Amino acid sequence: MVFRYTTRKVGLALLAVSLGLPATATDRDISVPAGFVSPQPLELDLPAPRPQMSPYIALLQYQVHAERQAAELGATEDTTTITAELPDAAKHGRYRLKRIYSAPKTLAFKVIDFAGDGFVKSNVMNRLLQSEADQVKKDQPALTAITPANYKFSYKSTETINGRLAHVYQVKPREKRAGLFKGKIYIDVYSGSMLRAEGRLVKSPSVFIKRVEFTQDYAQVGDFNLVSHIHSVTDARIIGRAIVDINHDDYHVRTVNQLQAGLGSDPAKLAGGF
Repeated sequence: MVFRYTTRKVGLALLAVSLGLPATATDRDISVPAGFVSPQPLELDLPAPRPQMSPYIALLQYQVHAERQAAELGATEDTTTITAELPDAAKHGRYRLKRIYSAPKTLAFKVIDFAGDGFVKSNVMNRLLQSEADQVKKDQPALTAITPANYKFSYKSTETINGRLAHVYQVKPREKRAGLFKGKIYIDVYSGSMLRAEGRLVKSPSVFIKRVEFTQDYAQVGDFNLVSHIHSVTDARIIGRAIVDINHDDYHVRTVNQLQAGLGSDPAKLAGGF
């Protein structure tokens, strides 16, 4: 799109500069010499602004993206860094692993390094990783997907999340089931991509856990919308409060078609224990 600026004020300013006069010169300050040719209108090539999606269309577009991703995502590898703190016990730990996922139901981890208290590693981090691997192995993503089948949506407003404008929706699960939460989701108004989900799990994943609150951020990796950071606060019956941050960096992604064509090794073969 080309925008033309041809106002008299701009034209006089350009004329004044060309004659060596101050840019603020007025009509009375300028004497136009014979034969002077006025400059051409200023043209700027600027990209056309992207249209914003309505709240309904953005939510619908997110669901289309999610269904396509579930069908096309073949494998991912990333570097996962987990930091955990037990304030009541004054213990903490930092764990770095290679996280290796192969669709539809294989998730494994290869240890890079660990620093901190062994109690945190055994009772928080390893249990968290095992729980995630077990959940993937069940291969029941439809039961926890953010879809109308599982949630009621109520539009609230727009907010800026990590520098991006998002539609904000209140979400309420249709039933009290493990893996579902009550809270909010944030969807990019231009692309329909998920930017953030936050809230509280409606059902405890364990008899030892009383309450889990979380914030989960997403990033675009190629054509896929993947989790980049999770912050959670858990109230447990024995160890007290646990504050956990999980960062996923350096994603490598392969589609189902790429794997079927033999492009890249099977990430599951790289897996090690934790």
